[in-house]
Amino acid sequence: MRDARILVVDDESEIRTLLQEILTEEGYHVTTAADAASARERREQEEPDLVLLDIWMPDADGISLLREWSEEDDICPVVMMSGHGTVDTAVEATRLGAVDFIEKPLSLAKLLRTVEKALDEGSRGRAPRRLLVPPMVAPVGKSQAVQVLKQQVRSVSYHDTAVLFTGEPGAGRESYARYLHSLSSRANGPFVVLRASTLAGADGERTLFGDHEHPGSGALAEAEGGILFINEISDLHQYAQRLLLGALEQRRYRPRGGLEDRPFDVRVLSSAPPGFDQKLNGFRQELLAILGVVVVRVPPLRDYAEDVPELLRYYADMLVDAEGLGFRRFSVAAQNRLRNYPWPGNVTELKNLVHRLLILDGDEEIALDEVEDQLKSDAPEDQPLLKQDLLSMPLREAREHFERAYLQQQLILCKGKVGQLAKRVGMERTHLYRKLRSLGVDFRQVAADD
Repeated sequence: MRDARILVVDDESEIRTLLQEILTEEGYHVTTAADAASARERREQEEPDLVLLDIWMPDADGISLLREWSEEDDICPVVMMSGHGTVDTAVEATRLGAVDFIEKPLSLAKLLRTVEKALDEGSRGRAPRRLLVPPMVAPVGKSQAVQVLKQQVRSVSYHDTAVLFTGEPGAGRESYARYLHSLSSRANGPFVVLRASTLAGADGERTLFGDHEHPGSGALAEAEGGILFINEISDLHQYAQRLLLGALEQRRYRPRGGLEDRPFDVRVLSSAPPGFDQKLNGFRQELLAILGVVVVRVPPLRDYAEDVPELLRYYADMLVDAEGLGFRRFSVAAQNRLRNYPWPGNVTELKNLVHRLLILDGDEEIALDEVEDQLKSDAPEDQPLLKQDLLSMPLREAREHFERAYLQQQLILCKGKVGQLAKRVGMERTHLYRKLRSLGVDFRQVAADD
């Protein structure tokens, strides 16, 4: 369909011009629109065969515009465009009829392939559906750590094996599980989240297997044909471990009170704290062997702090669109401060911080002192050294915090022996004793505890 009519909707003039030039050279008739209002007008005038629609625009976002058009009886194929996005955004766009996604910066080969397939789909009169896996569902971040992690998830997504995501709370384990779901052969099936702590006792059996008096009840039935994500498997009760292990081994299960088994047509993903696969603490080894065929380690946000500015912009845009909050942007000083903040609560903490700052309202630019006010009550002193916000303290206090935590950890490694500690840290023993006393570090207590 080289003579097809294509409408490009994007608030960036460079993107509009680039797409118009490329697609025109390919033989398409291209018109452009810079915002939702002109997009409505152009669409009514031109009756395009395909719309390339940006997610983020100044007057109305692309999802809202797609929702508006989806209420019509006859809608042409729509391909969404975005530099970043989440699973929730992708799921909503797909539900509303988007057939595919193009990730910015644009790839010429990807663009032309997507346009051809979308037009072919429309010419055959098929109902809009997702043609290709939407790259925009990938978690936000361009750092090396995030790119490596996304590649690992993509690699395991094509198989139907169980995957265990380990990492700190708030690091995004569920987000990566949803990303895997979107890439897998079960992408059109359900994604059911189940907290492991809810599977205690007889009620836990009903929660997992359902009740024969209520067909379709239970997490396994709800997730049939799709994915069951079990959050924090370290909280699984022993009885629940036995039930789950039996179902996984036999690939069948029986609803509570029932007489017949049901097939186990579910891919199981799960999450656990860092290092859980190394220290089981009573967890059944044979169950971990099934749930953790592949272990994906999700790093804490402090390990890829260079992505913090992009995450701040993303969540600010998302919350403005989702909740109608006033637009605000972070000053360079505020962004730099937050890049150096340890984020003990990881991405969840960052999102909550952005949410609070938008709700509190204020100047369009979020200044450094406003960020400092929000961080003051965070990170209690007894947190691990890497999670302490030393930058919020005066130099002398920060140095004392660091030295105390450093020497306490080194003492533990030396089993409370100051002689070994002196050699390890490169200090003369008399000076080291004086330093330990000044910091309130009781080496005798460390030795006794050991």
